[in-house]
Amino acid sequence: MLTPSTRLKLQAILRRIGHNESVSLSERIYVQKFADHDATVASWLRRARRMQRPVTSNGVDQLLTGLDLGDVDPDTSPRQGPDDDLGDWFSGAPDWLRRS
Repeated sequence: MLTPSTRLKLQAILRRIGHNESVSLSERIYVQKFADHDATVASWLRRARRMQRPVTSNGVDQLLTGLDLGDVDPDTSPRQGPDDDLGDWFSGAPDWLRRS
């Protein structure tokens, strides 16, 4: 559980990340520490990283962003081939949506 002051500090850092403003390495480490242990903070971080990308008019991209699914990095391409796993595609999904 996050204290209100910790939540506000995290959200301030994430807001700067989302707007491509400068964020120190120690602040990024601070956010990542919480994101590794808290699914809500991890979701906030993914949204901030997605905000950095230019807005596209592609309906699928908007749907994936709204559902908080898919890759955050626009330069990564989805895997192709016979060993492609649908479970990997949902790797960014909340815990309740991932398969056991």
